[in-house]
Amino acid sequence: MPRDKFSSFPAAGTFVAYRGRSGKSERNVRVVAEASGGRMVVEAIGRQGVPVRLTVKRENLAPMQPCLFD
Repeated sequence: MPRDKFSSFPAAGTFVAYRGRSGKSERNVRVVAEASGGRMVVEAIGRQGVPVRLTVKRENLAPMQPCLFD
């Protein structure tokens, strides 16, 4: 499945889709900040329901799909 890539870094507070290393799962995350080396700090809901912060590569982030109510 082709994915749209960001032409620049997404702004803090933006909601984006993140595809993990396996490529099978995709989750919606919120961008917190830009980290070094082309990485972004994002916040997601963890397995126990608490927010967790992750550092992910920018190329694994894609704009979210259009919502039903947009």
